[in-house]
Amino acid sequence: MPKWAKLVLYLLVAAVLTRLIPFSSLFRNLNTMIHEFGHAVVALATSGHVSSIDLNANHSGATYVMTYSTWSSILVSLAGYMSASLFAVLLFYGYYKKQQKQGLILMTAVALIMLILYVHDGFGVVWLIGFIALNALMYFVWEPLRNFYYMLLCFLTLEESITSSFYLAWVSVTSPRAAGDAALLAQDTFVPAIGWSILFVAFSLLCANWCIRLFAKTHEGRSSNRSSSSGSRRSKIRA
Repeated sequence: MPKWAKLVLYLLVAAVLTRLIPFSSLFRNLNTMIHEFGHAVVALATSGHVSSIDLNANHSGATYVMTYSTWSSILVSLAGYMSASLFAVLLFYGYYKKQQKQGLILMTAVALIMLILYVHDGFGVVWLIGFIALNALMYFVWEPLRNFYYMLLCFLTLEESITSSFYLAWVSVTSPRAAGDAALLAQDTFVPAIGWSILFVAFSLLCANWCIRLFAKTHEGRSSNRSSSSGSRRSKIRA
């Protein structure tokens, strides 16, 4: 099977399975949190100012920033979708390295920063408090349950990073002025919103390929370890 077909198959299976899990929709706001946090970090890194961040129940969000140059504005607008896609890769890398606890600490730290500094009211406050509390609980539970929870967050973040970029491309065609970050980039450059949306789609698929490779590599390694262990036991029995 071609690599692109395997990637599509993995994503379709993951999308179906994760939607069968009760309340999985609530965890999709993790992608929104990272998206908006990416905007905020780049704004601060380019000498901008962040006043507040909104996280909404419909998985949308908004970061209110003040930038002082066109280049800063462009970088801030680019940061959202790209940060979300790269964060999915980081989560899968943590799974590959068996660093699920460290991954939970990182997600919780981001949520705490958002809650203390930027998200001050509405659904976002409730969601962040609940997410922080659940992560703290999962840190101490039975390891297989913690790994399942971590893997769920990995795939949900990956799915949302892809579907949100595809949705942005659709809006860029049907209503370019309402295309969020792509519309802002179109205002600052000579590239239309659909051009930036295609860039986000391509980047999300590239990151998805890295994620699936890490996932497959992890399970290939575990399968080979089990085979080696089984072979060692048979050798001892024969001796």
